[in-house]
Amino acid sequence: MKKNHFDVLQPKAWVTPKGYANGIAAEGRQVHIAGQIGWTAEAKLVSGDFVAQVEQALSNIVQVLAEAGGEPAHIVRLTWYLTDKTEYISRQKEIGAAYRRVIGRHFPAMSAIVVAGLIEDGAKVEIEATAVIPPG
Repeated sequence: MKKNHFDVLQPKAWVTPKGYANGIAAEGRQVHIAGQIGWTAEAKLVSGDFVAQVEQALSNIVQVLAEAGGEPAHIVRLTWYLTDKTEYISRQKEIGAAYRRVIGRHFPAMSAIVVAGLIEDGAKVEIEATAVIPPG
């Protein structure tokens, strides 16, 4: 019996990636979540702190996913838009801790892209998600 509702696509000859899968194949109901930033239900940034914004953005993704009956283990892809590469790299341990608090030890396919800025003033990260909720 399959452990998950998805298969990780990792070519055998490739080095195992750090904390994310190179590909995911999944079957079920697709849920596409628009980019989430680190703001609260009142549309106010949780803080000016990068890691606090990451944690809130991930929490927002989980809340939207729950509306579809999903949970973090159903996420198959995350795309991160970052305004500061240096801060992202220098705070990876803190980001990892925040990620595990919200998502757990589930690592979907991920991309991180450095951008010049985001639409909302003060936002330092925006994260999009795709989830697949298994049938039944």
